[in-house]
Amino acid sequence: MLSTEKTYTYTTFGLIAESVLPLPELEKLTDIEKEADITIKKKDLSNVWSKINPLIRTGFVVEGNRVMFEVPGLAVFSIEDGKSITFSTYDSDKDDKIRLYILGSCLGILLMQRKVLPLHGSAIAIEGKAYAFIGESGAGKSTLASSFVNKGYKLLSDDIVAISITEQNQPWVTPSYPQQKLWQESLNAFGMNSTEYQPLFDRMTKFSIPVQADFYNKPLPLGGIFELAGADIVSIDLQPIEKLHRFQVMLEHTYRRSLIERMQMMDWHFKICAKCMNSVPIYRLSRPASSFTAHDLVTTVLSVIKGEKNK
Repeated sequence: MLSTEKTYTYTTFGLIAESVLPLPELEKLTDIEKEADITIKKKDLSNVWSKINPLIRTGFVVEGNRVMFEVPGLAVFSIEDGKSITFSTYDSDKDDKIRLYILGSCLGILLMQRKVLPLHGSAIAIEGKAYAFIGESGAGKSTLASSFVNKGYKLLSDDIVAISITEQNQPWVTPSYPQQKLWQESLNAFGMNSTEYQPLFDRMTKFSIPVQADFYNKPLPLGGIFELAGADIVSIDLQPIEKLHRFQVMLEHTYRRSLIERMQMMDWHFKICAKCMNSVPIYRLSRPASSFTAHDLVTTVLSVIKGEKNK
């Protein structure tokens, strides 16, 4: 059972979060004098949720500065003003699964409300810059990031890459929290024993991998974006993405992109994507879908980054 009295303070995406739910994935804070940027609290939302038209309760519901959604049998979630995440549970014994939605969809939506661009991908610190690897689910983003970590590079983020624009119109990536999610196949390829890690709730072949020692917890300027995709090819193929195709790629891989128009953020989204496109190179990195190529992809990416620096 959750306690409504005790709260926990964490940092994630550069924000101080005060939560009634323990979130062991996040970096814990103690002796903090500043007020929390966001609160994560438990509250009965049944009355609010029941007043919403049943025809639209099957997906995300956008009403002004609030986004709500339901996970049947688990909970109703509400994200408001970029400041609060509220959840109302149906089953209080499933805190592990509730955490998945808070750290995923809820935080992704909250970042958008705060006008921070959330891309679906992983980010790695390489020579003082952050490089984002974006793509559809199963493209191999986390596996590639893990291969970088194995070679001594630091992880900034897994699942959501948070991009903000500075006063100098430069895109920067803010770290998330020191954890990766890897499939059993990736663990096998890296020689990692799955019995040492916690499986994600309802996904017994995907595991939570703590990476505290390999986590970079300071913001870095964005150095480049790589769209990763599996393809029916025999060798790795890397191509620069040009012109308006760059915007399409960023739109496709914006986390919860279907909400952008409904949240009336189309103009903001176009402008922040344009600033990213004008600041950094964007590539499409295709890999053979039938083989494990993460180590070779690292070599390819590093050679491209070195080539950009030498231009």
